Amino acid sequence: MPTSPPKRSRNPPAPGGLARLLSLSRLHKRILQVGADCVLLVASFILAMGLRYDSFFFLPDPRIWIAIGVTLPVTIMFFAVTGFYRAVIRYISSRAFVTIARGIAVSAVVLFIVSQTFTLAVPRSVPGIYAMLALILVGGLRFVLRELFRRELRQGLTPVVVYGAGTSGQQLVASLLRGHDYLPLALVDDNPALHGNEVNGLRVIAPQDIPGLVENFGIELALLAMPRAPRSRRREIIEHLADFGVRVRTVPNMEDIITGRARTSDIVDVSAEDLLGRDPVDPVPELMSANIRGKAVMVTGAGGSIGSELCRQILREAPCDLILFDHSEPALYTIQMELLALASTLADPPRIHAVLGSVQSQRRLSETLARHCVQTVFHAAAYKHVPLVEGNVAEGLRNNVFGTKTVLEAAIAAGVTSFTLISTDKAVRPTNIMGASKRVAEMVCQAFAEAQDDTRISMVRFGNVLGSSGSVIPLFRQQIEKGGPITVTHPEITRYFMSIPEAAQLVIQSSAMARGGDVFLLDMGQPVRILDLALRMAALSGLRPKMEEETGVEGDIAVRITGLRPGEKLYEELLIGADAKPTAHPKIMTAQEGYLPMPELAPLLDALDRATSDEDLEAVQALLRQAGTGYSPTAHPSLEAEGSAAMGVDLEGAP
Repeated sequence: MPTSPPKRSRNPPAPGGLARLLSLSRLHKRILQVGADCVLLVASFILAMGLRYDSFFFLPDPRIWIAIGVTLPVTIMFFAVTGFYRAVIRYISSRAFVTIARGIAVSAVVLFIVSQTFTLAVPRSVPGIYAMLALILVGGLRFVLRELFRRELRQGLTPVVVYGAGTSGQQLVASLLRGHDYLPLALVDDNPALHGNEVNGLRVIAPQDIPGLVENFGIELALLAMPRAPRSRRREIIEHLADFGVRVRTVPNMEDIITGRARTSDIVDVSAEDLLGRDPVDPVPELMSANIRGKAVMVTGAGGSIGSELCRQILREAPCDLILFDHSEPALYTIQMELLALASTLADPPRIHAVLGSVQSQRRLSETLARHCVQTVFHAAAYKHVPLVEGNVAEGLRNNVFGTKTVLEAAIAAGVTSFTLISTDKAVRPTNIMGASKRVAEMVCQAFAEAQDDTRISMVRFGNVLGSSGSVIPLFRQQIEKGGPITVTHPEITRYFMSIPEAAQLVIQSSAMARGGDVFLLDMGQPVRILDLALRMAALSGLRPKMEEETGVEGDIAVRITGLRPGEKLYEELLIGADAKPTAHPKIMTAQEGYLPMPELAPLLDALDRATSDEDLEAVQALLRQAGTGYSPTAHPSLEAEGSAAMGVDLEGAP
């Protein structure tokens, strides 16, 4: 189990004389520095004269001391004016050496002018020798003291290496040096032009030099300070660092830094986006605003993972009204407060309306749509967790199928222009009730799209989103913090992943391209094996993972295979057929999926409604197959499944 770095007091003691120096007040430290510099400058002058004459016969001559007597106060004054004495020796950097060099140069020039003006017995070569000696003594003393201070203070600190020698890396190192938890030993950077340079007293090294640093200095933690780097590059670096058995943390992303939510010097856990390395595509402004700007927009399930992010994105596109519709009071209140705060920063904020209600309530929906003259609807309300829906079939179908039908009927009756259903890859050849219910919801939308032309109806199908409720990455983090085991349902299970902001942006852009009855598919990139993700997260925590069933293998944390849960698939698909076509957006495809027209679908929905009300699970399954959903259950819903659902966590939570 990873442990936190040892905490130290804000003023850690150092032994012996160093302790007394550190305990002095700032004024006394400056006085001490001035006194030391006076002694060192006088010593440099005496040594310079002695080296030039190869003798110290000049010491009794009072005229000789006029030169250093005038030079000394001028030099000290120069150092004081330039702020040299305000620098803290233990944090002094190579920049201070430039100030010292300038001060010594001024001192040597003054020494030369005074000697020549008063015709003193100071040879012309002495100022040059004096300058070299003073630079060595005055500068060298400070850097020697800095190293002594650091050696004493680094006891008990966690040694770290900072990856990234840019502005963020420099600020992070400066922050670490002021603190008492971490000891930065080196900076790593990909740019060969920086290798060998010194930043804040630390040497910049190449990535290939990391193994030697880890071996020689016992590096326990690597800090990634590259907030502007693409996620794909960050993932490569994270995987490279994890190979050396060190924990990896990072600084916040640029959006958080720019908005003031975080500072460059903050240290945070590696994000899920960094682990998966997917680079988002910038949204197309015209598509983002087409169904939103100047319009009344309603989001059902506004308090959920996808719904709340849709609201954030919509707010930025200047609607005239934003209606938040949700049945959960805490979730609705939370997103309302967040959006009101965000709206207060806008020049022309929209009106925000929070509406408590169920998507199964025709009256509540119709009243809300009519009152606010809603033109665009994003239907994100759904029960999405596979094990929970598998154990609560009736409620899952009522909400996902009949809730969608109710919202759609109310939207058409109210004259809504655009309606978009948030669907899931689990609707493709579903093996569970949740996926089958979403496929039927899609078919409802397709049938209504064929039956009328006033409302443009579309569906957007995509896979797992990062950071949603029930997310596997927070679950793995919790299991790692507790010392394990990390639980994975199957060694070969894979999932697609996408960040919630990217998914929301693509949903909005898809709705703008809809003509009616469209099924949009989001490009999810490459699938990720969940076991690999678990192993990678353990390695990033500085732990050696091992499979629980392996004997005689050393490791710090066990990985347990628990077996597929009811309705869980090894892999997900986005397309039923093979006719996906590109659209105007590189990350959005469209497909024509088969469906039942309304005259055939309506009686089937009536039968499904009756079977659901009677909780006749066998009839429900038969009707789902009859509907042409491709439903092929891997396990029958049962009380046992319902019990396991209470303990299960869906893989990242499908939308």
